[in-house]
Amino acid sequence: MKTRLPALPTVVENVTRGTVIADHAEVARSFLARGRGLIGRINLPAGYGLILVPASSIHMFFMRIPIDVLFVDRRHRVIGMREALPPWHPFAGVAPWRGHYVIELPVGTIRASRTEVGDELRVTPDL
Repeated sequence: MKTRLPALPTVVENVTRGTVIADHAEVARSFLARGRGLIGRINLPAGYGLILVPASSIHMFFMRIPIDVLFVDRRHRVIGMREALPPWHPFAGVAPWRGHYVIELPVGTIRASRTEVGDELRVTPDL
């Protein structure tokens, strides 16, 4: 019987700044997982991220905590961001033809990683 190795965590790096954005991210690919997102969470640990793919927008309905959000295109370039987006905020996003995925993060992550619009990201393993 083969032993299954645990899956390696997904890591998100800001290649432009040489910083780590999330060292333990999850990827939400299904319609249900993307729709559920972080609803119900009461805190997010440092280094955590939720990658919604494909996605170009989010909503904050039923959320209990504020989050930082990155909107990213197919070339892994940051094309939009929101810091400390509050719970119950209506939709936030970028034009659907521009955005490919969204990364939801603990508040303060964007500032700590010095991420700016135009920065190139690397997701490992690749999406």
